Amino acid sequence: MNTKEELPPPADKKTGLLRSGILVSAFTLLSRVFGFIRDQVIAIVFGASIVSDAFLVAFKIPNFMRRLFAEGAYAQAFVPIFMEYKETRSFQALKDLTDHVMGTLGSILLVVTALGMLLAPALVYLFAPGFQGEPERIRLTEEMLRVTFPYLFFISLTAFSGGILNSYGRFAVAAFTPVLLNFTLIAAALWGAPFFEEPIFALAWGVFFAGAIQLGFQLPQLARLGLLPHPRLGFRHEGVKRIFKLMLPTLFGSSVAQINLLLDTVIASFLAVGSISWLYYADRLVEFPLGIFGIALATVILPNLSAKHAQKSEREFAQILKWALKLALLISLPAAIGLLMLAHPIVATLFEYGAFSAYDTKMAAYSLMAYTLGLPAFVAIKILAPGFFARQDTKTPVRIGIIALFANMVFNLVIVVPMVLLDSEIPHTGLALATAASAWLQVGMLAYRLRSEQLLSLQTGWVWWSVRLLVSVLVMGICIALLSPDQSTWSDHTFLERFLFLSGIILASILAFTTALYLLGFRFKELHHSPGATGE
Repeated sequence: MNTKEELPPPADKKTGLLRSGILVSAFTLLSRVFGFIRDQVIAIVFGASIVSDAFLVAFKIPNFMRRLFAEGAYAQAFVPIFMEYKETRSFQALKDLTDHVMGTLGSILLVVTALGMLLAPALVYLFAPGFQGEPERIRLTEEMLRVTFPYLFFISLTAFSGGILNSYGRFAVAAFTPVLLNFTLIAAALWGAPFFEEPIFALAWGVFFAGAIQLGFQLPQLARLGLLPHPRLGFRHEGVKRIFKLMLPTLFGSSVAQINLLLDTVIASFLAVGSISWLYYADRLVEFPLGIFGIALATVILPNLSAKHAQKSEREFAQILKWALKLALLISLPAAIGLLMLAHPIVATLFEYGAFSAYDTKMAAYSLMAYTLGLPAFVAIKILAPGFFARQDTKTPVRIGIIALFANMVFNLVIVVPMVLLDSEIPHTGLALATAASAWLQVGMLAYRLRSEQLLSLQTGWVWWSVRLLVSVLVMGICIALLSPDQSTWSDHTFLERFLFLSGIILASILAFTTALYLLGFRFKELHHSPGATGE
C-alpha cells in the first residue's frame, strides 16, 4: 500500500493549533462584522414586521438544514473518515473517496432540494404553524422559501469543499467564504430591493445567488490540491457507506442547539408579531462570539483529533481536548458577561434605526440576555462533541442530544406557558432561557462521558485556573456596571455617539479583565502550547 508521503504536503505544516485558531477566528470575525452590517441593513429597511418574519422563516428553513447536514452531521462524519484515508492510504484512494462522496452527496441534495421546493407549504406549516390564519404572511413565506431552498444544495457542497481544505490546513479559505453571503445580502437589500414589486424578495434571491457564489469560490482551491471532484455515484463505496452510517446519528448529536432554535421559532410564531425577529437578532449576537471562538476552535481541533485517533495517540488526543476547552472558557465567560450587561446598548447601537424601534430594541435585548446565559455552554458543546466524532463514536452524542432536546421541550413548557398565561410582555424570552438551560444539561452529560473514558481531565490545575478566571470576570463586570449609563439614554444619541461610548466601555472592560488575569499570575504565553498539533 502506498503511504501518506505520496500526498501533497499540508499547508502551513509548522502552524500550531493556536495559530490556526487565530487565523480562523480572524476571518470569522470579518464574516461576523459584515453579518452585523447585513442585519443592520435588513433591520433598518424592513424592521421587525410581517415581511421580515416571513423572510427569516424562509431563510431559517434551508439554513437550519444547512447546519444540520452541512456543518453538523456531514462535517462531523466526513472529516474523521477523510483524515483516516489521508493518514493511512494512498492519494489515489483519497481522490476516489472525494469523487464518490461528491457524487453521492450531490445527488441526494438535488432530490432534497426539489422536494423542499415542492413541499414549501407543508414546511412553512411545520416551521411556523402560528402563521396559519394570516394568508399574506403564509404566501410570502412559501414563495420566498421556493427561492431560498436551493441554498441548501450549494452550501452543503461548500461545506464538503471546506472540510477537505481544513484537513489540509487551508482554514482561511473556508473561514472567509461566509463573508460572500453577507456581501450578497447587503447588496440585495440596498440595491436589489427597488427592482422587485415586493422588495423583501430581493433578499430571497440574494440567498440563492450567495450559495452559488460561495461554492464557486472554493472549487479552485480544491483544484490546487489536486482534489477537484469528478462526481461519481458511490452508495456502495466503502468510505461513502461509513460516512453515511456516521451521519445518521449525528443528525441529532451535533445539531441539538439548532433543533432547539427551530422549536423556538415554531413557538414564537404563535406569539406577538416581531417575536421571531427579536429572537433572530439576539441569536445573531450570541453567534458572534460562538462563531469566532467556539466554531473556529472546533474547526481546527476536529482534523487534529481525528489524526491523533488514527495514530492511536490517546494522550495527545486528551491534551488537545483539554487545551481547547480551557481556551474556550477563557473567552466565552467574559464574552457572556459583556453581552449580558450590555445587551440593551449593543442592540440599540447596532439595530435601532429606521423601522427598528426602541420597543424592538427592548424586546430583542431581553432575548439576548437570556441566550447569553447559555453562551459558555454553546461554546463548550462545540469543543466536547468533536471528542466523540473524531473517534467515529456517534451513538453517545446522539443519545445525549436526544435527552437535551426533550429537556428543552420540557423547559419551554415550564417557562413559557406560565409567562403566556400570566400575560407577560416577554414570553419570547422564556424560549431563549429554555435553550440555554438545555445546552448546560448537554455539556454536563458530554463532559461526564469523556471523563469516564479518561479523555478529559478536570483535576490538575483546574481549580486555581478557574478561580483566577472567575475573579477576573467579576472585576470586568464591576467595570461595566460603573461605566454604563441608564439604558433609556441610548436611544437619544446618534450612531457615532452610541458606537464610541459603547466601544469605550468594551475596551475598558477588556483591559480590566486582562489586567486582573495578569495580576493573578496568568500569562498568555501559556496559550501558545498547542499540544500534538498535526504537522508540528
